[in-house]
This record gives sequence, structure tokens and C-alpha cells, in this order.
Amino acid sequence: MNYENMSACEKREAIELLGIIVAAVLLVYLLISFYFTSHFFFSTTINGADVSLKNERQADQSIRRYTENYRLLLMEREGKTDEITGLEAGLEYKNKTYVKEALHEQKALRWIGSLFKKQKFLSENLFSYNENKLNVTFNQLNCFTQAKIQPENVSYQFMDGHYQMVKEIYGNLVEKEKLKATVADSLLKGETKLDLEANSCYVNPVYTMKSSKAFKTLRYLNKCASTHVTYLFGSNREVVDGNLIQYWITVDENLDIMLDKDKVRAYVKAMGKKYDTVGVKRSFKTSLGTMVEIEGGIYGWKIDQEAETSALADHINSGRTLIKEPAYVQRAVSRNGNEIGETYVEINITRQHMWFYKDGRLIAQGPVVTGNPNRGNATVTGAYMLNYKQEGVSLTGPGYEAGVQYWMPFYGNIGIHDAKWRHAFGGEIYKRNGSHGCVNSPYYLAKAIYEYIESGIPIICYEEKK
Repeated sequence: MNYENMSACEKREAIELLGIIVAAVLLVYLLISFYFTSHFFFSTTINGADVSLKNERQADQSIRRYTENYRLLLMEREGKTDEITGLEAGLEYKNKTYVKEALHEQKALRWIGSLFKKQKFLSENLFSYNENKLNVTFNQLNCFTQAKIQPENVSYQFMDGHYQMVKEIYGNLVEKEKLKATVADSLLKGETKLDLEANSCYVNPVYTMKSSKAFKTLRYLNKCASTHVTYLFGSNREVVDGNLIQYWITVDENLDIMLDKDKVRAYVKAMGKKYDTVGVKRSFKTSLGTMVEIEGGIYGWKIDQEAETSALADHINSGRTLIKEPAYVQRAVSRNGNEIGETYVEINITRQHMWFYKDGRLIAQGPVVTGNPNRGNATVTGAYMLNYKQEGVSLTGPGYEAGVQYWMPFYGNIGIHDAKWRHAFGGEIYKRNGSHGCVNSPYYLAKAIYEYIESGIPIICYEEKK
């Protein structure tokens, strides 16, 4: 019926009925509120114990039973669990006045809210535990007695020419003191479940596959692995690329990359051992058409190991691709054959004769006087090279001083020079009146050689086998 069409009497009766209903509802609400002045709301707990709709005495009994039957479930990794009972921990209901305080704190008129929201009271002093008992139980937990798996950071693996990340290992190592404090806190709060993972009770890897530094390290590793250095040794090649570099690089616990320079140095040293030719035995065809073995001396290729070690380390850190020769302390004129080439000085100590060839053409030859072997001043044998050349030099030594026009040293203070004070050369003069080690040459011969020779040109000294 429409309210506007109702008679005045009917309207009054409707209002009175509505008032009665409202009053009844209000009365019921107040009666329930009065009930909750001495009873806890719906869905109410105190330190985990359910005290819903209980008065002070009943709630006290519920809490007491809760401590007697208490069990704390420890949820560990890989679905494993442990348990600590209230009895094992010596858990006791201590603060019995708190129930009354909590009930007093409850606002009775707000009881309807408990139908939709749980009421949780928490007292830090409600329970107590026996620390000695807890320690015994705690130390016997499976998480401490099982085989330990240490956490490991994300790592890196070189495969198919590049690096890739290897997933971190979380392991099962527990932070003992952290777990102990968390267990104690759970006991006092009456909590029945403790998730070790959620409460950060594990020792976790510092860096995982999701860490920004893990990606930064991966990029840098692959930059280093992209290095491709081709070393040239005449017709031979040596290649440094990721397949080799992977053994020289390590990643530390902070995901910082370390290039082991000692390993780089060892590689360069191995190249030197393989390709350095200073003092090696060489077959040499003499001007007389015979073959002799030249051994010793200081001529040949020699890698500058420290310079090349630093250079190679820089190439790797930059991820460079290049073709190059290594840095050399000393170079020969060629990598072919005996490396002497077609421009050289040949000194036959046995024949006391010297030849100079340039580009395979004989420029000059003639007799010489070499060092006196009978006085311990024999001219050195082997392959050498011209250090430098100089005009107008005064040569001095123990007991002598001599001025020469053309000075061409090839081993310390031993060299080729003119000797105007000599009136004869060749033969066996060197055995009785030889030099202090230098190769004394007629003026014309020294001059002819001086005009064409340059630093680094080989000087070959040998004796014929008897």
C-alpha cells in the first residue's frame, strides 16, 4: 500500500509498528552488548588461543589448555618440517591477569564488527619458556643435523664461445641465532607456524640470476670472451680467443671479474719459448760453399714479455679483435729459414777472412785479425747483429788505447773496426798478435762495410771444424 494513500490512523499505526521493531532490535543489540561486557567477541584470540564467546574463567581455561597442547611447526625448504612442542620448550601460562585486562579493553557496543573481522590480542608477557629446555630441543632440530648444503651465488659457465649464467644455489644453511630468536618470539606470541623462508632464517646467496650486477658481470665476461687476437710469427699463427681466455678469468664472491695476469704472462712466456730465436742453432752456407752450424750469440727474435703481457691484458679487457705481431725486445731481419737473410757480415775465424753481402750481392771482402785465443781474448762465435756504427772513436781497455775511424760494435765492446797500426792481416797473426776480441780490418774493408751496413744487420762469426 502506498504510504500517501494511507489514512491518518493507518499512518500512525505503521509508525508505531516501526518504532516497536526499532526498539526491539535496539534492545536485542544492547542485550548482546551487555553479554559481551563479560564475554569475548566472536573470532577472538589471545596469543593464538581461541577465546571466542568465552568469559574470563573460560578464556583462562582455554589459554591453559592451549599451552599444554601447543605445537610450533617449522616449515623448511624442500617441504621439510620440524616441530617444537610447548612441553619441550617448557612453555607456561604466566600472566593470568591479562585476560581480565583484554576483556576490559574490549568495547562491548562494537561487538557486531567481530562478525566480519577477527580480534587478536597479543601480550609479550602472557607466556614464558624454559631456555635450557628450548636449547636442547632447538639444537636437535633436523635443520641442524642434516647434511649441510652451502648457499652459492649465481655463477658463470663458458659454453659454445660465450658465457651463460648458472642458477644460484640456496642450500639449507640456517642462521642459527636468527632462527633461535624467531622461535622464541613465536613461542611467546603463541604462533603455531614458523616459515623459515618468510622469516629470513636462511643464509642466502648474495647474488642471484635476478641481481643487476649478475647481468653486468655477464656482459663484461662476454666482452672479454669476444676478444680475438691473432699473433703473427712469419707463416705461423697463434690465436687468443674466448676458448683460451676462459681459463684466465675468475669471478669472485662479489661478482667482480679478475683477469689472472700471471696466466697471461705464462702464455706470453710460452710463446717466447716457442718463437724466440736468440742463440738457436742455425744452418749457414759459407762463402766457401760449405755448411756450418751457427750456435750462440744474441741475434734473433725475442718477445718483450712484460710489454706484451700488459698489451694482451688490455686487449682482453677491451674485447678487441686484431691481427698483430707481439712486442719485441729484439727483432731479426726475417722469420724465414735461418733468419739471416741476404744482407749480413760473415767472419770466418779459422780463415781470418770477412765478407759483407747486401741483398745477396758481395760488397766487400778481405783478411782480418781477430782476438788472440792464446791470451783468452778469442772473438766470440755465433750470430750477432750490429748495435750501431760510429766514426772517429777512441777505443780503450786494460792496457791499450787506440783511435779508429770506423767503429761497428756487435757484442758489448767487441766490434769491427779499421786498424791502421797493422801492416798485415789474415793468416795466423791472430794466434800470436791477435786483438782483445775485436775484428781488426784493413781500412778499405772497414770503410766499404761502414758505408752500407745498418743497425740490426746480422754479423756471423764461426770457426771451421777441424
